[in-house]
Amino acid sequence: MSEQITPEVSERICAHMNEDHANAVVLYAQAFGGSPEATAAEMVSIDPHGMNLTAQVNDTPVPVRVEFDHVLESAEDAHHTLIEMVKQARAKSK
Repeated sequence: MSEQITPEVSERICAHMNEDHANAVVLYAQAFGGSPEATAAEMVSIDPHGMNLTAQVNDTPVPVRVEFDHVLESAEDAHHTLIEMVKQARAKSK
């Protein structure tokens, strides 16, 4: 059985995304968070229903909530969902 999304798992996922996939986090804010003008973003937390980001819009930090299209069942589900979402965001921006 895969890990549930606890606060500790959320912190781990956020740290990984912010350190290794910062461009993807910006895409989430732009494509799914209603902030197409975001120039940077940080993932603050993730839960089974969505993720909380802080996006930089016109040099101002703006809170952004992105809801998932389904309730995440596990950390593995989060991994696959985040990958699929970045693919969708890249396709939208073409």
